[in-house]
Amino acid sequence: MSIMSILSIQSHVAYGHVGNSAAVFPLQRLGFEVWPVHSVQYSNHAGYGDWEGTVFTPATIRDLVDGIERRGALARCQAVLSGYMGDAGIVEAVLYAVERVRANNPRALYHCDPVLGDSHKGLYVDAGIAERMRAAAVPAATIVTPNQFELEHLTARPVDTLEDALAAARGLLALGPRVVLLTGLSHAATPDGTIGLLAATAEACWCVETPFLAMDPMPHGSGDAVSALFLAHYLRNAGTATRVPDTLAAAAAAIFAVMNTTAAAGGAELALIAAQDDIVDPPRRFPVRQVA
Repeated sequence: MSIMSILSIQSHVAYGHVGNSAAVFPLQRLGFEVWPVHSVQYSNHAGYGDWEGTVFTPATIRDLVDGIERRGALARCQAVLSGYMGDAGIVEAVLYAVERVRANNPRALYHCDPVLGDSHKGLYVDAGIAERMRAAAVPAATIVTPNQFELEHLTARPVDTLEDALAAARGLLALGPRVVLLTGLSHAATPDGTIGLLAATAEACWCVETPFLAMDPMPHGSGDAVSALFLAHYLRNAGTATRVPDTLAAAAAAIFAVMNTTAAAGGAELALIAAQDDIVDPPRRFPVRQVA
């Protein structure tokens, strides 16, 4: 079996696991060739309050993509994965990368993790980034993986119930993606002590709940990791009749294993290395149910 390749354009930290530092290793551990392109390179994530490093320009990202293309590699690229984008110019650079990959491989997927904010901090990117994300990146994407705050922001719909979540996910699907994965779902009927993932397509929607593991501080990067895990299993499940629910089940099991190992370690960073075998073969699975 040939090895599938993914171009991942995200932030990167030297210490800890967010952005490419949270996505690349799980993808590699699951057997994918990954070409990481960094939008920023920091010493650590911003949650520590201070950091050192560099923000790369959109031109640098385009140049790196051009260099990879000159190697003839983009024809072997099955997907582009994007995460945090520091300014609106980075959005355009990512879309340029998607265009070049699809010019070489028209079947390539674009998986957009629209990192805009969260329920605790609100919007933590410039409004212009959120606007370009909705207007250009989401419509170009095959898969979009917002958290609950980001789904509400992108669709201008509150999510207080499961029905709200389904309506908002369908609103995002209407912009062009094939699949919406809503991460960190919590609504009025969510079972106590759990957190949900919801996958929606034009045909059906599925939900899975896993135990919510409270940690102080909560580690950053879980959204970046689950996006990578979902993409990996979506590619693996290509052509299967149960592609989306099986992908949802596999991603939920793997991210829970990572979070469980992280909680046991008592650290502030995702325990990806310690959990690497469980990423490949999670010890605990959770039922996926169709909700629409």
